[in-house]
Amino acid sequence: MQDKQRIPVVVKSGKKFETEQGFSAIKNGIKNPGQATPDQPGRKPAWLKVQLPSGGKYRNMRENVRENRLATVCEESMCPNIGECWSAGTATIMLMGSVCTRACRFCAVDTGNPKGWLDQSEPENAAESVRATGLKYIVLTSVDRDDLPDGGAQHYADCVRAILKASPSVNVETLTPDFKGDFSALEKVLDSGIKVFAQNLETVERLTHPVRDPRASYETTLSLLAHAKKYNPEILTKTSLMLGLGETDEEILQTLKDLRKINLDIVTFGQYLRPTPNHLTVERYVPPSDFDKYRQWGLEMGFVEVVSGPFVRSSYRAERALEGNNAGIRNSTES
Repeated sequence: MQDKQRIPVVVKSGKKFETEQGFSAIKNGIKNPGQATPDQPGRKPAWLKVQLPSGGKYRNMRENVRENRLATVCEESMCPNIGECWSAGTATIMLMGSVCTRACRFCAVDTGNPKGWLDQSEPENAAESVRATGLKYIVLTSVDRDDLPDGGAQHYADCVRAILKASPSVNVETLTPDFKGDFSALEKVLDSGIKVFAQNLETVERLTHPVRDPRASYETTLSLLAHAKKYNPEILTKTSLMLGLGETDEEILQTLKDLRKINLDIVTFGQYLRPTPNHLTVERYVPPSDFDKYRQWGLEMGFVEVVSGPFVRSSYRAERALEGNNAGIRNSTES
């Protein structure tokens, strides 16, 4: 007698479920509050419309990450750029599973406690995925893993080294957790052979809470970015901010000043888009002309590059960040 085919269980956003590894998590990270608050600006403007992902390269990338049992932030965070980036052969691999120990109110990644679980074959799988796709630039990011003694820093380093062993010419960027501000954990990643180290502020100082999980802080992120640049000046440092959460121009300018003080190299600005009705509301749809203005502010202050546009995310076309052309974005044609 044949076993009955298992039917996948669809979990509603904000509901608790059991992962295949046997621990519980909240779907999309934030519990359902019962009644969602509508976004303040109303309907999305025309410049925030994207095409659905399709095409042969997109399908090949999807098959590749499935075959190697990898999670991607492209999928887990519901990124609107997944079609463009995957079709261009660029993906951001999300290490250490798809369940985060933190619950930031902008993020759609599932939240729970993995209780020390790690896929020990992930370094080799990640290396094979990069080799098979022939990528020249790869971004590695991850969920927060506060359940691990070093926050997963050694696992990051193992993945980077495995990738570079299999593909010596590839450039690796890491967008890491904050490792609870532990510099010794950070140095494990910095010593692994990376070209770019990123840690995201996400928003201006005043809005850090409630936007980010209470365990995250504006000061901790700044301290990690500052230490990375002092520890190895050859590594480029990078951070990202979402706009439209209620920040003011004065606060954006002050954030840029704070980042210049620590010699940060690259800043990215993008529009916050609410992933589910359980998450923070959008306070403002930032017009493309404002993204151009913020980019100009940053360039005049001396940043190596400021990639700024409605659909920009931290790892958006990351391989183009040093071209000096806003990663090819032309905001003036979108307004």
